[in-house]
This record gives sequence, C-alpha cells and structure tokens, in this order.
Amino acid sequence: MAEAVQPDKEQKRLIRMAETISKALPYMRRHNDATFVVKYGGHAMTDPKLGDLVARDVVLMKQVGMNPIVVHGGGPQINKMLERVGIKSTFVNGLRVTDAATMEIVEMVLAGSINKAIVADINECGGIAVGICGKDGNLILAKKVTQIRDPKTGELLNVDLKQVGEPAKINVMVLEQLRRADVIPVVAPIGFGVNDELTYNINADTSAGAIAGAMKAKRLLFLTDVPGVLDKDGKVIPEMTIEQARALIADGTISGGMIPKVENCIDAVNSGVEAAVIMDGRVPHCLLLEVFTEAGVGTMVRRS
Repeated sequence: MAEAVQPDKEQKRLIRMAETISKALPYMRRHNDATFVVKYGGHAMTDPKLGDLVARDVVLMKQVGMNPIVVHGGGPQINKMLERVGIKSTFVNGLRVTDAATMEIVEMVLAGSINKAIVADINECGGIAVGICGKDGNLILAKKVTQIRDPKTGELLNVDLKQVGEPAKINVMVLEQLRRADVIPVVAPIGFGVNDELTYNINADTSAGAIAGAMKAKRLLFLTDVPGVLDKDGKVIPEMTIEQARALIADGTISGGMIPKVENCIDAVNSGVEAAVIMDGRVPHCLLLEVFTEAGVGTMVRRS
C-alpha cells in the first residue's frame, strides 16, 4: 500500500480552496435557476475594490446557474452633479423633491454614468450585462408618491415631491427575455408614469423590492453600510419573521432609516419572495458569503 503524500505549503493552500468550492456545491444545486435581486448601494458602490468584488460575485452567481438582477441607487453621485450645475436639493424624510430640472440630472446620472459603469464592471469580470432603466420596455410603470410615513410617529403625511414615484406595475417580460438570453440586467430606478407621461425618480430599495416580488425571487439582497438589523444590545439579529420584524418596529428596536428597509423586506416577502436580507456591503465577497454559506451575512427576513 502506497504511503500518503504530504502536501507542501502551496498544495495545502490549494486544497483549502478546493474544499471551499466543494462546500458550496449544495448551495449551487439548491439555487440553480433561481432569481436573486441585488440592490446595489452604499459604500460598495463608491469603493472601486469593493465594487470589483461585487461584480465578480454577480458574475459567479450567473456562471453557476443563478439569475442575478442588479438594481442600483446613486444618491451621492446625484448630489455631486446637482451641486456642479447649481441646483439645490430639498429632502422630505429622506426623499428628494424632484422637479423637472432635477429629474433631468437624476435620469442622466442614474441611467447614464452610474448604470454604464456597473455594466462595464460586470462585463470586465467575464459576465454579459445590459444596462436598462424602468422606462425601457415599460419595465417599471410608476405612480406619483402622494403620502409618506413619518419615521418617528408612523403617521401618514400628505406630500408633493414633484416627480417622485413608486412602482405601480413591473413588466416581467423584459427581465424574462434577458434571462433567456443569459444576460445580467442592471436596472436604474427610473419609471414612466402609468397615469401621465412623466418620468419618475423611484427609491432604489422600493424598486428592487417590487422587481423581486414580481419575479418571485428566491432572495432580495440589500447591500448596505450596516452589519444588519441590530437588537437592543447592538448585536446583529441573524434571522426574523415578518411578525418579529413588525414587533421590533413597534417597540422601537428598529428605528430611523432602518424602518423603510425592513418594510421593503416585509413587502417583498408578502409579494412572494422567499426571503430578503439586509447585509453589510462593506464585507468583501458579501454576496458569496450570503448565498453559498450557512451563516450568511446580515439579517434575513422570511415569512415564518
């Protein structure tokens, strides 16, 4: 009987790499042909190194048989361009009041420079990505936002945010055609009015949630600048049901800007998404850690 060969240092490193890939196999089989909507935002969008890792993760997800859809924001980049052209921004509870002049800049930045930069990153990593906005193929038909919820009191407030909308209908045929063509869609959250001919600026989180619900996605993944939803002791809550999430909002554990993110998760799950995850986009390869490991990254919200 031959003696076992003792691997050297480099071989040990390669063996560990092979073991890591092998451990991901059950998840690859489990997620084959499943749709994953990635809401791309936060620090990962402004850090070139993290952005490259996100693009690589998305390409790998596609290569192993998953159907990733990327929906992106771009608030900081819009702010810079508006400052450059001398247009002052006004916000109501975090939502930008978007008049016609502002909308031109928002569309130019979101559907133009940001969208094409993300597409280029994915293509450079070996994927085939196509950039679209909600106006293309009437992907996102929108209606004007007339009420928002006060994050402190929960009261509904009547507002006029001009050309700020919310999804009224998602044309899934557009995304299905891209899936069949083996293309990764990169979506800018700009919508076309369902009751008028206006262009609407739509919150990226809300757009991602609506697309995930319409596509009956397996996961909706929010890349953020926080580790996840924190409990009263400041520790990450790894998983919670819709009922638990609502209770944590009611008792004040979930507060401020985290409330609309959790509500987007709840709405998506109620629309047919298997689970939604608020995750730390600052963690390298956060998407792979969430999709291909048991522990995951961040807080998962599921029905029960």
